[in-house]
Amino acid sequence: MTSRRKLSKSAAHEENILEESPKTKKSRVSVKKNSIPRDGIVENSSVFGQLLKAAGITLKAGERQNEIATDGAVFQKKLHQALRKHPSYPQVVGELVSGLESHIENRDQFRNCLLPCVPAQSPEMSNAVHSYCESLIKLLLGIEILQPAIIRLLFEKLPEFFHGSVGSDGLSLPRLIINQMKWLDKIVDSKELVLTIMQVICVSPLSIQHDLITSLPEILDDSQHGEVARELSSLLKEKTELTVPILDALSSLNLDLELLAEVRRSVMVTVAAIRVEDLPVVVRFILHSIKATDAVEVISDLRKKLNLDSSISLPRIQVSQSKLRSQPQGSLSASQVNISQDSVKLLFEVIRSAVKFQKTVLEAWIKAIENVASASEHKVLDLIVLLIICAINVKNQKQIERVLRNKIRSGCIQEQLLQIAIRHQSQEIVGALVTHACGGNDMEVDVSLDVLVDLVSEQTSSIVPYAVFLKSILDYVDNLSPQQIRKLFYILSTLAFSQEPRSSHIQDDMHMVIRKQLSSTIAKYKCTGIIGAVTMVSSMAARRSKENGHLLEKAPLKKEQCKQITSLLQLVCSCCKQFPQALALYYDELASVVQKGNLDLQILDWIENSVVKEFEADFVAEFPPLGDSVSLLPVKALYSLEDEESEGMIVINLLPLLSQSYLSMAETADLNEEKRLVSPVCLPPFFRLLRLCVSEMNKGNMEEIDALLGCPLYLTDLPEDGKLASLSNQERELLCSLLFYTLNWFREVVNAFCQQEDPEMKGRVLARLQNITELQCLLEKYLAASPGYVPPPANFDSETLEGVPVVSTVGPTKKNSKGRKRKKPDSSKNSCSDNSQWDENTEANQPEAETSQPEKDFKENESGAPLVQLQNYTAYFRELDFEVFTILHNELLTKSILDTEMYTKTREVVQIGPAELLFLLEDLCQKLERILVTTPAKRAPFLKGKGSRNVGFSHLCQRSSQDVTACAVHLLKPLCNHMENMHNFFQALLAENHGVVDAPGVNIQEHQLMSSCYQRLLQVFHLLFAWSGFSQRENHSLLKKGLQVLAHRIKPGEKELPLEELLRQSFQYLQNFQHSVPNIYCALSLTQLLLVIEEKSVTNLKNDKIATITKQFLCQSWVEPSGVRQKGKQFNDALHTLFCIYLEHTDSVLKAIEDISSIGIPELINSSKDSYSSIYPTLTRQTFPVFFRVMMAQLEGLVRSIPAGRSSESSEVQLEKLLRWNMAVRVFHILVNLVKVFDSRPVLNVCLKYGRLFMETFLKLGMPLLDCSFKKHRKDVQSLLKNLQLSTRQLHHMCGHSKIHQDTGLTNHVPLLKKTLEQFVYRVKAMLVLNHCQKAFEVGVLKNRDLQGGVILSQASQESQEEEETSMLPRDDPAEEEEDSESDSKTFIRDSDEDSSD
Repeated sequence: MTSRRKLSKSAAHEENILEESPKTKKSRVSVKKNSIPRDGIVENSSVFGQLLKAAGITLKAGERQNEIATDGAVFQKKLHQALRKHPSYPQVVGELVSGLESHIENRDQFRNCLLPCVPAQSPEMSNAVHSYCESLIKLLLGIEILQPAIIRLLFEKLPEFFHGSVGSDGLSLPRLIINQMKWLDKIVDSKELVLTIMQVICVSPLSIQHDLITSLPEILDDSQHGEVARELSSLLKEKTELTVPILDALSSLNLDLELLAEVRRSVMVTVAAIRVEDLPVVVRFILHSIKATDAVEVISDLRKKLNLDSSISLPRIQVSQSKLRSQPQGSLSASQVNISQDSVKLLFEVIRSAVKFQKTVLEAWIKAIENVASASEHKVLDLIVLLIICAINVKNQKQIERVLRNKIRSGCIQEQLLQIAIRHQSQEIVGALVTHACGGNDMEVDVSLDVLVDLVSEQTSSIVPYAVFLKSILDYVDNLSPQQIRKLFYILSTLAFSQEPRSSHIQDDMHMVIRKQLSSTIAKYKCTGIIGAVTMVSSMAARRSKENGHLLEKAPLKKEQCKQITSLLQLVCSCCKQFPQALALYYDELASVVQKGNLDLQILDWIENSVVKEFEADFVAEFPPLGDSVSLLPVKALYSLEDEESEGMIVINLLPLLSQSYLSMAETADLNEEKRLVSPVCLPPFFRLLRLCVSEMNKGNMEEIDALLGCPLYLTDLPEDGKLASLSNQERELLCSLLFYTLNWFREVVNAFCQQEDPEMKGRVLARLQNITELQCLLEKYLAASPGYVPPPANFDSETLEGVPVVSTVGPTKKNSKGRKRKKPDSSKNSCSDNSQWDENTEANQPEAETSQPEKDFKENESGAPLVQLQNYTAYFRELDFEVFTILHNELLTKSILDTEMYTKTREVVQIGPAELLFLLEDLCQKLERILVTTPAKRAPFLKGKGSRNVGFSHLCQRSSQDVTACAVHLLKPLCNHMENMHNFFQALLAENHGVVDAPGVNIQEHQLMSSCYQRLLQVFHLLFAWSGFSQRENHSLLKKGLQVLAHRIKPGEKELPLEELLRQSFQYLQNFQHSVPNIYCALSLTQLLLVIEEKSVTNLKNDKIATITKQFLCQSWVEPSGVRQKGKQFNDALHTLFCIYLEHTDSVLKAIEDISSIGIPELINSSKDSYSSIYPTLTRQTFPVFFRVMMAQLEGLVRSIPAGRSSESSEVQLEKLLRWNMAVRVFHILVNLVKVFDSRPVLNVCLKYGRLFMETFLKLGMPLLDCSFKKHRKDVQSLLKNLQLSTRQLHHMCGHSKIHQDTGLTNHVPLLKKTLEQFVYRVKAMLVLNHCQKAFEVGVLKNRDLQGGVILSQASQESQEEEETSMLPRDDPAEEEEDSESDSKTFIRDSDEDSSD
């Protein structure tokens, strides 16, 4: 109501102003004009002129500013005194204003009065005037008796300049008028001023309204802010075009909360209709006006109404720019598009500033985004805001990552949203990615290149203009790994051949770089050239190309294009013919391109023809061997799968080629540079290229080269390990190399023929698998007899051999020597080197999946000499393709053989054996762990390259994790078959031996192999179902498909089941294997697998079943088939994990710990070293530290979960917490007292560490509970403190024991523990004082004692002194207390003092 009356009043006054305006003009005409002399001084004889001249101001005309001869404050004082002392005062005030009005009738003179005065030029006055002076009008406004009349005059003058306000001098007189009223020292009539300003605003043009509104905070005093805010709020509803200046003014006003909320609500209504260029100001006002109570609500409403897509913003800016290029007369001008772009950037800058400096806004925005439930409600704004918060606030990065991860997994934030978000900033994004790719660490480079690969595939047209940025990465190619080089050349090749007219310059640059790198003699540069050339060929000869997210068919190649491609391939071959490892890399790279099935058929046919001829000429020989062949050892054809050896049968010419390779090292001067150097290093990669070409050209049919599957190899008789000592070092190394080459040949043969359906070929593939396992056992013995030997390379897209853990030892060694530092191999003894530069630049790694413990035990027990682990040599074996695991589908196979005597066909059953199954399962585990596991444990060490992790997984790394998971899910059915076979085997073994594991008739070797297979099978299941990608919505169907395989093993034929039912049945299926696990390692793997299945369930928790299963494993006696109890470090680690899982899932942790510590552990006291608990057979004197550590850690974690007590809680709640603390303290006391019997160093270390943590938690959470419950539950508190005091006494004894033995590892815990014990004393005293029981607290001296309570000898001199005890509680029986004090020490107040005196 008030605002309406004021507005109506102002509207009426508007008419008065407009009516009076002509009258004032008419009266001014009658005033006598001032005379203007030549020097520009205005001669004014009126009272106005005389008073100003007397006060020190000289009026000027034209473009000269008024001069002032004195300081501004002095002028105001003189003029004020002159007016007050004037005879005609107060009439003289009106005369002065009339004179001013007459003077400013001239525009130039008015302008001079509004501009700052200049100091007078007279020398005597130069020091009296500041360099800057206010304008005449501003000086007059500073005089209180003149201010109302001057303000009225200025506002009457203002309408004259509504139109044409800017003169020829470029000055805006309305703006100068408004500036005069800013920052006045005092406003005489502020209410009238507000009324006048609001009236003028209503009738002014838009530009003047804008200036007036934004100047209000600088004109008005604080008392008028509320009234002006209400007026502006009303005006905001009527004139949305004034939103920006009004909000700008309101942001600077001091408003009360209710008014601020009201204004904000009115603004929120108009947000959706506001122009994009006005959004930054509007959003800034809203964010700055937010309070903590309604922050989430306001932010949620704001993000709903900020529809940037409809404001010519993110997704449309790029489109608008392309339209502008094609449509000159489009609806949007270039300036409008730029304004929109700038406005969006300003908007995000406003948000960035708000979330950076306003914690309330930061938390509210995150919460608002978390509350969005569906993908359709999410906007690009959400993603950008999360990225802004992540970039500017390090503390919230993990929280933002969690929000993003959860949103992506739930499908709320999808790939399309991300593409829209980055589309409008392509240049900046590409530039930033290039920066990371050029100068970052390996992880940065990998991520940057991966993102660029996606951008080039999905938004090719948008990235082509920025190809010049991407080319700059070539300058840093020396710092990239081969995998990264492959990605870089893929990016450049895709851009170079996608839009050829626009990207011809990229092709030229790539050709220059590739030719330069190929011609280099340095291995790394040649490797770069090979990868670049083959990647370039893959783009040039592609049948299909992915551009802008679409797969496009390309026209067949022309003759000129084919010639260009073949010439490039011939160039690579000619540059690598003297470098066998470079040639091998070329074959591998080209094979990977062929395997993708995207090469033009003309090029593929050319490659196949050349490969077939060269392979036959280089590596295939006839039987029998020719007499003129050079060989360092007697040649013999071995490992033939043919029925009989006949003349003309093909043989792989391995040993002669290897001998030539050795001889060529000594005769390098006689090498013909024009002749290609044939080396066995090229055999596996060359065959891989051959078989992929044949498979691609014949649609998977391998009959054309099936003779290579069963053909023999030219080797030599392989001596047994006992005869190796009689051989020379060179002969042993030659045999080792021969075995490596043979194994790699068999591996590639298995890769080639593993998918053939012919039964005979399947049988031969299994035979080759058997050859591999046999040769691996032989190779382990050979390597053990050849210390320092470095195998020939098998993977060529790696960088360095440095740091490869190659270990070979000879002679008997202790079992615990596994942890010793391993000797670095001598690179000078590499017996298989074809080129020294390539030997120095080949990389290998240690595998992530270790050999299973049963297998290790078997290998060590089989013979006296230890065998090296071939897992350390993974880098020197060819990679098995994932398709090899299709062999697991074929449990029972048949093959037909010809009975030469009867001339009839018989059938022989061929079954995959345990050794072959273990070989495949170990490789499968390594592959799944490499691709599916993303734990921090896999991250490369600081400043170490991660290229070594990829050695042996080059082909696998080119597949996505989804693809690998899908393949693994297809293997679940045969894997279940194999695991059920393992279950049946061990069940039958136990039934046959009446439950005795170490029965006399047990085949130890078979038992060990089957146990290892069992463990690997469980690990495969665990790695698969633990994949984090299953949490993403797009992979839910894959998860259900895998669970259906398990569920159907129980109920076959079931139709589509919900996820929860599938999880329940899968859990039940896997649970059935608990009774057949042969060792604790299998038990742990099964438990972890069940946990993974359980974690995926939302409703049906199975904690009780997990606890039951783990308790059964803990109560089981794990014995080897040899009769020895399982033990060792890995056994303890597995036991530690199992016990942790049991305590985490049991109903009552305290009860479980108390049962073990009070029932199981006492059985070990006064028992023999090999004794064990009858209830918990896994609990022995050797495993006691494991149990003790877990129990102490779980107890400390449990008490941390008890909430702190509050005085506002009910008595029942306090009593419940007190009972929990009483039980925890009782268990703590039992555990601490066990140290008296089990006083080994690990036990003491655990007790000191977790004892301090327990006491710190009690001080933080337990003592507040005692403060408020002491009066109500005094006996319970007294009992608790008595038990705890007994425990702290024993902790004090441990401190003394640690100091006596001077064990640094133990004494490091002592200072912090003693400090905590001292804090405990004072905290208890404070609690008693709080409850008015301070007399119950006594302080005395506590002596340092050892674990058994004996006084430390360093304090013997104090025995004559009276021993005082501390009792912190009311004494129930003084005699009992005195007796107790004689036998032991109670307090720890003087611990630190006595220790310092020692």
